[in-house]
Amino acid sequence: MIARFSLYGFLKNLRFFEAFLILALRERGMDFLGIGGLIAVREIAGNLSQIPSGALADAIGRRRCMIASMACYVVSYLVLGFASDTWMLVGAMVFYGTADAFRDGTHKALIYSWLREQGREGERTKVYGYTRSWSKMGSALSSLIAAALVFFTGNFSTVFLLSAIPAALNLVNLATYPAALDEGIPRGGGLRQAWRHLRDGFQEVVAKSSIRRLIADSVSVEGSYSVVKDYLQVVVQAFAVALPVHLAMTGEQRTAVLGGIAYAALHILSSRASRSAHRFEERRGGTEPAISRLMWMCAISMMALGLSLFLGIGWLAVLVFIALGILQNLWRPIHIGRFDRDGEEKRAATVLSIESQASSLAAAIWAPLIGLAIDRLSAGADPAPLHTLWPVALVCLPLLVTSVRRLRA
Repeated sequence: MIARFSLYGFLKNLRFFEAFLILALRERGMDFLGIGGLIAVREIAGNLSQIPSGALADAIGRRRCMIASMACYVVSYLVLGFASDTWMLVGAMVFYGTADAFRDGTHKALIYSWLREQGREGERTKVYGYTRSWSKMGSALSSLIAAALVFFTGNFSTVFLLSAIPAALNLVNLATYPAALDEGIPRGGGLRQAWRHLRDGFQEVVAKSSIRRLIADSVSVEGSYSVVKDYLQVVVQAFAVALPVHLAMTGEQRTAVLGGIAYAALHILSSRASRSAHRFEERRGGTEPAISRLMWMCAISMMALGLSLFLGIGWLAVLVFIALGILQNLWRPIHIGRFDRDGEEKRAATVLSIESQASSLAAAIWAPLIGLAIDRLSAGADPAPLHTLWPVALVCLPLLVTSVRRLRA
């Protein structure tokens, strides 16, 4: 099953538009505030369906919810590819957010349930890190394919439609998961059973201070990184256009080449980091010391990102983006295992959905604010000058507060 779990992650991350999402939307005439608004729509749509999706997964079957997630992704990618106005883009983002909601936490709960059945609970970080590493390899490959498409077509928007193919293949992969993975799910409860799981999940979060602390950590790290990571595209574009070399290439071609290389490097190194997370955890003396060290390293890296952007040092900003991706992929496998350690197995998908919703809410708040700040500083310039992008580092503030609190605890 580990190979099947890994295939899921690999296919899921063959999102050929991911390395150029912001640039594709800019190509359609959107400013950073509008793009931040679309990201907020995606996160809010995910929020509205996040917790019910986890409760439904625990109540009626996690495989079924994963299949529904892939179907929503296929619809979203097709609409993004054919969208001719802003409202179609909004609709695509609603499907995207809903797909994320039905997926997030549910597949992890499947993995941990399988490990428990196999008597391998002690391998949470190792196995999840391994499957996540294949997700990152999918991202690396998609970055290179997308770069080639943009290079030869000169059009960032061509990558949306192709992304629907691996999503459809993944739907087949999930549909053929063994039914035994859902054997522990009570039958016959339907929506009433889902409501009970939702209620019990909330009660668990409220009652357990350990779970509340884990969700606060998620908001600080996941909520900030999910907003920051896409701005690597804009940094690469500004850096590529300013380069006094390869003048035979158009600006789009230079952006495609450098963007493809930067994202491929980011995801390949992130894949290695994810696979090595269990070793980092062991070297740091356990889960909590490793988490504390990684959170401080993330906070310092985000401050370094803001400084490099403010000073207009593009190559340094790209390196810091890559460092943040590596740190996040060391942190995530270790952190997610803490939920399985401290929570109730029968409500695993529900609690992980609450965790993901909290992070999404933080991202929905940050994305438009940062977009507005960059619009004001750049005065509508396209590409936006590097020094106007420094507000992305403001998301490190909650991370700093959480890290200081952990230090004092």
